[in-house]
This record gives sequence, C-alpha cells and structure tokens, in this order.
Amino acid sequence: MTALPDVFVRNVLGVYGEAAGRAWLAALPRLVADLAARWELTVGAPYGLTFNYVTRAARADGTPAVLKLTPPEGELRFEVAALRHFAGSGAVRLLAADVDAGAVLLERAEPGELLTALQARDDEAATRVAAEVGRRLHRPATGPLRTVDDWARAAFGWLRARYGGGTGPLPAGLMDRAEAEHAELAASAAPPVVLHGDLHHDNILTSDRGWLAIDPHGVLGEPAYEAAPLLRNPIGLGNRADLAAVLDRRVPVLAEVYGVDPGRIRAWGRAHTAVSLIWDHQDNDRVDAPSLAVLTTLSR
Repeated sequence: MTALPDVFVRNVLGVYGEAAGRAWLAALPRLVADLAARWELTVGAPYGLTFNYVTRAARADGTPAVLKLTPPEGELRFEVAALRHFAGSGAVRLLAADVDAGAVLLERAEPGELLTALQARDDEAATRVAAEVGRRLHRPATGPLRTVDDWARAAFGWLRARYGGGTGPLPAGLMDRAEAEHAELAASAAPPVVLHGDLHHDNILTSDRGWLAIDPHGVLGEPAYEAAPLLRNPIGLGNRADLAAVLDRRVPVLAEVYGVDPGRIRAWGRAHTAVSLIWDHQDNDRVDAPSLAVLTTLSR
C-alpha cells in the first residue's frame, strides 16, 4: 500500500480519536489484503482519500468494483441499510458488506463523471438531475433507521447544552428560527421514505445505467428533505456573489420535481443548513462561513 495522504490521516484521527484512528490506519494494509482474499479481488489504485479508504478493485470475473473501508466505529451500517433498500435504483449496487470490519464492495460507476462537472456548465440541468435521482431512490421506508428529526434534536441538543441554552458563535436569530422550523416541518411531513441524506453534486456520478448516487447516509424523512443539501452545495457555494440568484433558480426546479410548494423547499434548506452548521462546529470548533451565507440568504 502506498503512503496515505496527510489530509486523510488527519481526518481519521480527528473524527475517531488519536488511539483508535492510529490503530485502524496501522491495520489498514492487512484489512485490505484480507478482504481481497475473501472477496476474490484484485485491488487497484485508491481514489483521492479524505475520510474513508476508497480504492478501485476488480472481481474474479473482471467486473470493476469499488472497495470502501471506514473505521467500524462509524455509521457504515446506515449506508449499508440504505443501499440494500435502494437495490440499485438510483444508486450504485451493494455487492458485499462486512459492517463489523467497516467494509463494503460497491458497483463501480463508469465513466464516473461527477455531477459537479455538469453543474459548472448548466446549474439548472444539474439541479434537475439531482432531484430526479432522489425520486428514483425514494420508496416507502422499511427497517429501523434514524430520522431527520433525530438528527436535528441531537444537533440542537448538543448546541444548547454547550452554550447554556444559547447558540454560541452561531447567530441566535437564525438558529432559533431554524430549530422551530425543523420541528414544524417534521410534524407536517409527508409519509417517510429512505433518504440518501446527503444528495449533492459530488455524490452523483455518471454510469452506463444513468446518473447514480454514492455514499448515502441512510435516514428517514419526507422526500422533499432530499432537496436541502442541493441548496448549499457544491462546497463553497455560499461564497458566490450571485448566491441569491442561484438559489432562486434551484428552488422552483426542486419544488416541481418533488411536488411541494417552493416555500417548503426553502424551509427545509434553512433547517438542514442550520443542522449542518452545528455538525461542522461540533467537529471543527468553527463557523462554516459559506454555509452561514446560505442560511442567511435563505432566511431573507
């Protein structure tokens, strides 16, 4: 195995802790070799590594695949549950899984161009593609999974506990509104489906089966929630001078595809972006300025 990128090592240690992270990184070469033997794989070059070890592979019959490994302390079980539920409709197929080992073998989407490339050329077309992928994923919920309400309660609970009922460096007016709005949206939600939960341009790729999603979070909620991550992505969207115009273009497309009022799309965008701000603050002890700009713009 080639040397691991510094950013990957830092991210693993930051998320899973020094001791657990270093133990997993030290065991990674042996784990890859064990899985290659068990699943009869020829392992190729890794992709750009950030938080998970993701590498090209080929099965015994030559079929291209992707081997993904993550520390078992993570949330891989939810990804596996979601991929099994999607069964290849709108998402890559799950070929094998060992949740205890933190490993999955996935269909390789080829040619694998990210939706980000289309977004750079035609933002409206990319928005429609992403929404249509979401619709292909959505079927009635089965099995025990977290809900988007669970996400929000945990996030705001952590924030309030840390800052004695306040919001710390996050703007109180915006966060108070988003917290109340999240509860209202959850109370009036349509019947839940299994959501991707992080459906944005860098998690949708081209394939010979059409556009396919990767890396689902696996969470229950109403279909319209799936639009929310598209209002703050790609990364850095909030830095754009034309942010308001971009959001004004995206919201009607998302509302049309998901069959809800544009105001509900904006409300989910505010609620989700507020939760994402808390997550980032919890992990990195900072305020994510681009996401805050999105929340501010959606709140006008």
